[in-house]
Amino acid sequence: MEATNSNNTRCLECRGLRKLINRIPGIRSNRDSKQKTHSKQSSWKKIRSFILWSPFIQVFKKHRYPWIQLAGHQGNFHAGEAGSVLKKLDTREQASFQKLMTDILKDYVPEYRGNVEKNGENYIQLQDLLCSFSHPCVMDVKMGVRTYLEEELQKARRSPSLRKDMYQKMIEIDSTAPTLEENEQKAVTKPRYMQWRDEMSSSVELGFRVEGIKKSDGNSSKDFKKIKTRDSIVDIMKSFVGVNDNIVTKYITRLKELMKTQETSEFFQSHEIVGSSLLFVHDADENVGVWMIDFGKSEPLPKGVNVDHRSLWQEGNHEDGYLFGLDNIICVLEEVQRSVASSSV
Repeated sequence: MEATNSNNTRCLECRGLRKLINRIPGIRSNRDSKQKTHSKQSSWKKIRSFILWSPFIQVFKKHRYPWIQLAGHQGNFHAGEAGSVLKKLDTREQASFQKLMTDILKDYVPEYRGNVEKNGENYIQLQDLLCSFSHPCVMDVKMGVRTYLEEELQKARRSPSLRKDMYQKMIEIDSTAPTLEENEQKAVTKPRYMQWRDEMSSSVELGFRVEGIKKSDGNSSKDFKKIKTRDSIVDIMKSFVGVNDNIVTKYITRLKELMKTQETSEFFQSHEIVGSSLLFVHDADENVGVWMIDFGKSEPLPKGVNVDHRSLWQEGNHEDGYLFGLDNIICVLEEVQRSVASSSV
């Protein structure tokens, strides 16, 4: 069964999860006697399959299930209501979600459920995309040929700000990457780091890069920073989907539907989509979903500027390479599909 096209029906399991937990003996309250400890443990085993690993912190009763985040900043997320996540408010991302909720892309993004305030901080509340999957495999793929906005380059030229933390990240990946001046300063600018990060990965050449993978057994990896070649990515995708032809076929179908929708979407046609990811999710029951996430750098195009999301980026033309990357992901998965089919003969 493929992931449903309706955001309103994806998380029925999560919405009723609190009631389900309350009905299970042994985990309703901490006031139970010590004699019920074994019963609690047994009941917990029964419900563990319903408490899914998710890129959000879900809190049910007094149990907390932290997100092992594939990419990004864990501190930006907090628990929402069942089936929801709170993400630290970014006005650009909020504006994007508000537009997307009335766009034909709405079934390919998390449902936006308004804003909330918690502990003095403002958050947007989003749908937890993983709640209807059982022990999911998850992959985060960063889309486009660059992960920085053109305005970031312009700002850095006007008032360059040196980042020691990004210098440290750079030398941890490649100690030979900094220039002599950067080594003396022990710092780099953010655009310099991001350009280097894009160039050392498959972003520039293929229009996407794998940020992280989490398997159903809990094992996760983010060790893809230097993965650049098509052959290497084919191997990664093979490992992610396994030998299940149905899963890879459903991914290809979903991506082609997404592309067709993007090509006629008012939002997609009028925005520079930078730093956004595709979230790939599947489970052993062959449920499959792909969604667009992360819109903190999705910016309306300047008046009079048009992009096709495939043309070569040159500073000033605002091309992001999103569809160029999506074309390549589909080609890679079709190669994986052929490999899986031949191995099963």
